[in-house]
Amino acid sequence: MSLLISPSSSSPVGIIGFGAFGRLIAQHLGRHFPLRAYDPALPQHGSDDGATLGTLAEVAACPVVVLAAPVSNLAEVVSAIAPLLRHGALVLDVGSVKMVAAQIMAEGLPDHVDIVATHPLFGPQSARSGLKGLKIAICPIRGQGGVRVAAFLRKCLGLDVILTDPEAHDRAAASVQGLTHLIAKVFVEMEPLPTRMTTRSFDLLMQAVGMVRHDAPEVFDAIERANPYAADVRHRFFAHASRLARELSQPRSDAMN
Repeated sequence: MSLLISPSSSSPVGIIGFGAFGRLIAQHLGRHFPLRAYDPALPQHGSDDGATLGTLAEVAACPVVVLAAPVSNLAEVVSAIAPLLRHGALVLDVGSVKMVAAQIMAEGLPDHVDIVATHPLFGPQSARSGLKGLKIAICPIRGQGGVRVAAFLRKCLGLDVILTDPEAHDRAAASVQGLTHLIAKVFVEMEPLPTRMTTRSFDLLMQAVGMVRHDAPEVFDAIERANPYAADVRHRFFAHASRLARELSQPRSDAMN
């Protein structure tokens, strides 16, 4: 795993899944490592956003392989790359939920690879001004790769690394992401909303909505359905909202009457 403590190494990092987040990864890792990328929607030759495009076998043969595919496709991807990985490789995912992802990788990848489940707590919108100070959750699953990954991300990318485990991550994310995306979804469906005569608090809410507005539907689905703790948080939110709606439907109590 010397690659992750030796930036500018000639050993390539492979990225499987080259959508919006795969390209964000390439934008920042490309300064430190040569990159190879595979996406079934792209040609298997040439270059794109600083990465050399290749076949699945070529990309899976890299010493470090980042799975940037949707959580719903992760099992299929893991099954496809399992026989292609080199001995001692490091495999990471970047999905929004970690218990499901960790189980899929631990059960589907060969014993000779290290596994680290990660969740960058940002996206292309919130990372437009750079990564420094942004947060990322790191869940070591197998091997010593998690420590090396954390050190690299802190030192070279300036990220605020949170070492945790998949269950603790999903418990927190059920509120942090689940509520944010749920509220944003409602706001978007209520549009058009005022844009000029607004308060600062409303502007901040709309900024938050803007950060997730263009996320792929698969992201919302993973956050709300694949996280085993999201349903409970969602039910509590709706219960409190319903109680408040009932209170507001009652006649107003006015001390002056």
